[in-house]
Amino acid sequence: MQSRVLEQALDAGERLYHFHGGLKLRHNKAISCDAPLLRAPLPPCLFIPLLQHAGQEARPLVSVGQAVLKGEAIGQFESPCTGYVHAPTSGSVVALAAQAITHPSGMDGLCVVLKPDGVDQWIELKAAPDWASRGTGFLRQRIRDSGIVGLGGAVFPTGLKVDEAKESAIHTLILNGVECEPYISCDEMLMREHPGSVISGALVLQAALGARRTIITIEDQMGAVSQSLGTVIERAGHDSIRVVRVPAVYPEGGEKQLVQVLTGLEIPAGGKPSDLGLVCLNVATAAAVADAVIEGKPLVERLVTISGNGVQHPRNLWARIGTPIASLIDCCGGYSSNAARLILGGPMMGYALASDQNPMVKAANCILVLSDDDIRPAQAEMPCIRCGECARVCPAVLLPQTLHWQIRNELLDDAAGCGLNECIECGCCDFVCPSHIPLVEWFRFGKSEMRSLAAERGRAEIARERFEAREARLERLKHARRQRIEEKKQALLDDAEKKRRIAATLQRVQARGDAARNPLAGTKDDQGPGDPGKP
Repeated sequence: MQSRVLEQALDAGERLYHFHGGLKLRHNKAISCDAPLLRAPLPPCLFIPLLQHAGQEARPLVSVGQAVLKGEAIGQFESPCTGYVHAPTSGSVVALAAQAITHPSGMDGLCVVLKPDGVDQWIELKAAPDWASRGTGFLRQRIRDSGIVGLGGAVFPTGLKVDEAKESAIHTLILNGVECEPYISCDEMLMREHPGSVISGALVLQAALGARRTIITIEDQMGAVSQSLGTVIERAGHDSIRVVRVPAVYPEGGEKQLVQVLTGLEIPAGGKPSDLGLVCLNVATAAAVADAVIEGKPLVERLVTISGNGVQHPRNLWARIGTPIASLIDCCGGYSSNAARLILGGPMMGYALASDQNPMVKAANCILVLSDDDIRPAQAEMPCIRCGECARVCPAVLLPQTLHWQIRNELLDDAAGCGLNECIECGCCDFVCPSHIPLVEWFRFGKSEMRSLAAERGRAEIARERFEAREARLERLKHARRQRIEEKKQALLDDAEKKRRIAATLQRVQARGDAARNPLAGTKDDQGPGDPGKP
């Protein structure tokens, strides 16, 4: 059975399969693909969040008033792995302050506020055109130090992903160029205009992972992308890289769904593609790896789609990390008269932003401005009619209606047992629900409650362990005290016995002394009455 699974994984991309559920959506990508890529101008100030990756907030490495160069490390994150946040341009640090950090929680976080000097001067870059002759340790270290994260939106540190994969026998690297969300087109434009960067990044990652081949997946409607990538691959003669076109079904860009389409294998709950000898990374991540390893440039900017009917001239921009979103909107002609809502990401999995002063972050692949006509009027939530449509379209093969009922009735353990954590929050169930139940919001709430419950249980467990440790310590003290008392009692008894023996000895010694001083003292007493031997 295991050999059959391995054989199927080794044949990834040879034939295409289907995953459960999904939706056919209208993409609306053409409006942002007509214009060529443009680099956004420097804003007056950059607000660089120190939380731009999965894990804890980075520790600042700069102080107020300090001058920095482009690419200089300004923050270091130590969890889940070592890495850095870098200055997107040269200038001076004017503040370290709490600002909105463009996060789904809407919370504020520590930001490095950088005032550009207009020179845009890089640090001394350590290019490695001979990277192919360097060891895998060098490649992995370069990837870690460059601050690269998953640019498809998950922002998991790429260095950690590569390091974890080295424990498995990786045979295939999958570069995900499937942008299944409507409106988002930054990966498509990257592959159209910079195919060489994607291919170079694929070769570097192949070497770092020890993989034998790379599959670049794109949607079947990306004809221009297929031609662009194919031309570079053919000219360079890279036999280990191939392009595979897959049907445009949402959410096919999800890691587990894409693996299933390419191999026909399902990744079980808690499993990873590396269990099958596969590693999935975004095409933009691969291009960033090429810049970091070959040219020595850390991740300080990314390609972002500015789109929607609420913006004058939708297009794709190279934007520095920390640029206020308002500055990017202005670069696209500003808002249209009917602009109504600002969303980070696509309409299916994105989230609304409270302000356009939020900064650009590594996770931002799309800034979507919706008009009044794009927003569906709010519908009153009605009771679930158990139609099963949500289960039919769920790509994670869950029962959303059952999860919803369990969460509403606070049966969180039951929801966890039914796979709540496997929900990818794609929004398919919301899209088809005739009762207008905000299922994804319920699932997010359920996950949050489960995390709170787990944290509470963790605190309770720590308190229990502390109590048991305290009771054990007190019992040890009591035992030690009893033992000391017993030892003292025994010592006293031993002392009494010793004193008795000493007294007896002294008495005998004294008696002997008395006898020696008066030898006849006991004679009379010793003779019996009427002893004939005495007068």
